[in-house]
Amino acid sequence: MDRQFILSVVTRHLLDAVDDLDPAQLDTTMSMKDLGANSLDIVEVVSRSMRELKIKVPRSELARLSNIDGLVDLLFEVSKVQAKAA
Repeated sequence: MDRQFILSVVTRHLLDAVDDLDPAQLDTTMSMKDLGANSLDIVEVVSRSMRELKIKVPRSELARLSNIDGLVDLLFEVSKVQAKAA
C-alpha cells in the first residue's frame, strides 16, 4: 500500500463528506476544517479511511494532525508498521 493510494482513499471520503468541495481545489496542505469539513465530517473521513485501509491509529496521534498531508503520512507510516507485524 503506497502513499498515493492512501491519499486517494482519504480524498474520496473527504469529497463524499463535504458538500460543494471541488476536487480541483483540494489542497492537501490545508486542514479538513479549512476545506469546509465540520468535526463530524472529519471523524467520518478518518474512520472510513482507517476502516477501508484496515489500520488503526490511536486518537492521541490523530489529535496532533494539522492537515491532510499529515493524516496521509500518519496512515502510511502505520500501514507499514502493521504490515511488518502481520
